[in-house]
Amino acid sequence: MAGSLDVRFYGVRGSTPCTCDANKRYGGNTSCVVLQADGADPILLDLGTGLRHFGLEIDREADPEHGVGGERPKSTPPFRGTALVSHLHWDHVQGLPFFAPINRSGAHLDVFGPADGNRSMEAAFSSFMNPPYFPICVGDLAGNVSFFDVGDGSMSVGPAVVTTRQVPHVGVTNGYRIDWGDVSVAYISDHQQPVNDPLRVDEAVLELAQGVDLLVHDAQFTSEEFAQRSNWGHSTVAYALEVAHQASVSELALFHHDPSHCDDTVDRLLEWASDTAEGLDVGRVSAPAEGQTVTLAAA
Repeated sequence: MAGSLDVRFYGVRGSTPCTCDANKRYGGNTSCVVLQADGADPILLDLGTGLRHFGLEIDREADPEHGVGGERPKSTPPFRGTALVSHLHWDHVQGLPFFAPINRSGAHLDVFGPADGNRSMEAAFSSFMNPPYFPICVGDLAGNVSFFDVGDGSMSVGPAVVTTRQVPHVGVTNGYRIDWGDVSVAYISDHQQPVNDPLRVDEAVLELAQGVDLLVHDAQFTSEEFAQRSNWGHSTVAYALEVAHQASVSELALFHHDPSHCDDTVDRLLEWASDTAEGLDVGRVSAPAEGQTVTLAAA
């Protein structure tokens, strides 16, 4: 692979935005991660509130002299990209109407994700981005958004091959593996840990994560919290390590932090996970903050 792949984090929290002084180092926005490489359109992983900040960054890069808030320079091409949505829970989709680059003529975003029951992705977005729940509809945006239902399978997105598998959570939920040139990323943002068998990992999850350079995985709960919330659809930090161990990943990125976990709590959990990983087949453990980039380069 020529060059490298940047994996940039714009929202790392789960359940609800929780911006406050105690969370300012890791950030308080919900799930949004962007994969970018020179010469290719970006791939967005989820559309949580962190998506707004991706849009602000695009505007700053397009017109650094004038900042954000206005029209982009006429010479700047309109935004084009692809979003892979894990599921339709509000914390993973509510950023779309606040993503300024899609509200400009000529912009285009393809959105892939799971249908839930008889409701397609397009129907779901049309329901919650619609008065009285929101003042405008998707079709009112100046750019174009196309929705596609996707289940287990694989597809090409620009230079990348995307593998999709349904993973355990509350409601229909996709996990994704992105093989981009010689590097790979697995994104499993919401994952129901088995209640009575902490060493069992779903085959679909292992297939997505096997041998990846970077696994972005649900790490919402401590073991004590999980004991009280075992049916909420999430994982402990310890279980995220178990998934990374069984899949032999190079780096585990702890993700989807509980809104009650302040920066100091995340620090402690990261320190514990890093120490524990030394005895496992996990190369590194991280907890990327908003604005942080993990750069993957071919060996």
